Amino acid sequence: PRTIVSLAVPIVLLVLIGRVAANIDVDRLVAAIVAANGLLLLAAFAVYYLGFPLRGGRWALLLRRAGNRVGVPDATEIIFLSWLVNCLLPAKLGDIYRAYLLKLNSPVSLSRTFGTVFMERVFDLFAIVVFGLASGFVSFRTGLPGAVQAVFAVGVAVVVALAAGLLTMRNFGRRILVRLPLPGKVTELYDRFEEGVFASIRRRDLPLLGLVTGLIWTTEAARLYLVVAALGFPDVHLGMSGAFFVALAGSLLTAVPFTPAGIGIVEAGLFGLLTVVYGVAPTEAATIALVDRAISVLSIIILGSLAYAVSPKRRGAGMRTPVEAIEPTA
Repeated sequence: PRTIVSLAVPIVLLVLIGRVAANIDVDRLVAAIVAANGLLLLAAFAVYYLGFPLRGGRWALLLRRAGNRVGVPDATEIIFLSWLVNCLLPAKLGDIYRAYLLKLNSPVSLSRTFGTVFMERVFDLFAIVVFGLASGFVSFRTGLPGAVQAVFAVGVAVVVALAAGLLTMRNFGRRILVRLPLPGKVTELYDRFEEGVFASIRRRDLPLLGLVTGLIWTTEAARLYLVVAALGFPDVHLGMSGAFFVALAGSLLTAVPFTPAGIGIVEAGLFGLLTVVYGVAPTEAATIALVDRAISVLSIIILGSLAYAVSPKRRGAGMRTPVEAIEPTA
């Protein structure tokens, strides 16, 4: 019941705000969706789902460096199931469920696995900020609007904070922890987590990890670009750089922990960017946001629920290929 409420309340609020405050024409919105190009929508769906095997391959590489050889299909399936949880529960709890599923199906260290998931999120945040800055400068060559400057400032602050946090963890994390009045078990768990964070990457892997991460976020931007193309609004000229900027800003908003997958918050953010920054009419902006989120959230709920129903991993029935423990690579 609480899950249903957490999904329903922001949706109802969105509808009320859209009808009353934003003056959205619902009839035009529905007509635009019905008239959309089905092939382009299918292409948006396919491009978006191409990101899951890319994410699975990246996580499998991080896990292998941290000491566990996991197959890409298994890693991809676990990630997909964890995204279902992210779409149903707030605060990115799917990341915890992902580590739990791997532990349930194989003899891995839960803390070390959390370290690899954390490192994956670090790569994603760096990519979002870098791509967001680049696409923003391309989109607004004649001058950055104040709202965009604020987004850039937040992005730079996030990168600086992440870099400082990683340096602190690497050089002082354990020393700080042992000085605190904490049980020895906490220090042991931290050691495994830190090992998962720093053993999961090697310098020579960084170009490959950067390339795969870039491809992952390109699928996010391409999805939005194809959605805009499918709807065919004559007055909407977002371009690929604009699609990157809006899609990446929306992805940042999913981290707001109040609703599952940022439902209500992300749609409002996309609507605001499209109307305020890109000058898209309210009804068209709402249509783009809703169709894009139907692909990125609603389809996950539907297909993820089917996958969850048939997946043996939720019962701990094991992996397609056994997980092989290896020595973490320094």
